[in-house]
Amino acid sequence: MAKKTATTKAPKQPSFYSVAPFIKEFYPEYYSIETYPAEKCVRILKVEDKWGVLSNFGHTPLKINDVVFKTSEHLFQMMKFKDRYPVERISNNITYAGKKCYQVKKTVKSYEKEYRRTDWGSMIVDAIKFCLQMKYEQSEEFRNTLNETAGYYIVEDQTSFPKKTPDTWGVKPDGDNLVGPNLLGRLLMELRDNGKLEYKLPEDALDFVEFLK
Repeated sequence: MAKKTATTKAPKQPSFYSVAPFIKEFYPEYYSIETYPAEKCVRILKVEDKWGVLSNFGHTPLKINDVVFKTSEHLFQMMKFKDRYPVERISNNITYAGKKCYQVKKTVKSYEKEYRRTDWGSMIVDAIKFCLQMKYEQSEEFRNTLNETAGYYIVEDQTSFPKKTPDTWGVKPDGDNLVGPNLLGRLLMELRDNGKLEYKLPEDALDFVEFLK
């Protein structure tokens, strides 16, 4: 009788769009799962809610080199590219944030595999820090709302997300706690407590802005 040989499945490769592998490799200080008591948390849910301006999709236009970006998410997503073609195409197709904010990511995603910066993984956290810092400097509403959270943890609540586990940016309920990587919330708390975020971007990080003038 022939002996059966056990087969092992190859480990599942992370998605091209996954953020976690980049955090693990380039920003290990942020690669962890955090646990927060739910009653001590300010939850970012919808842009229309009290804390909505803290969301990357909050209605806080940012002006960078004389070009206005409708939200910090708009700016962050555009920073993935340095070629004229995707930058112009994406800019022409992005609609206003808020109820249609998902369109920002959807539009960008269609160009990422071919045009995304090869160094995006090594600059991703610095890019979001830059966006948050610009938002802090340019939006009084954002600054005031952020300061109102003093004494509380800030979390991006992903309860409504279809995936069972939260992604890199947020948390999900686990009993009386909110648990997850919560990268956005951690950076917001860092900004609130220190008044600024330290970042280091490649010299050409904002060159794409010239294509939008």
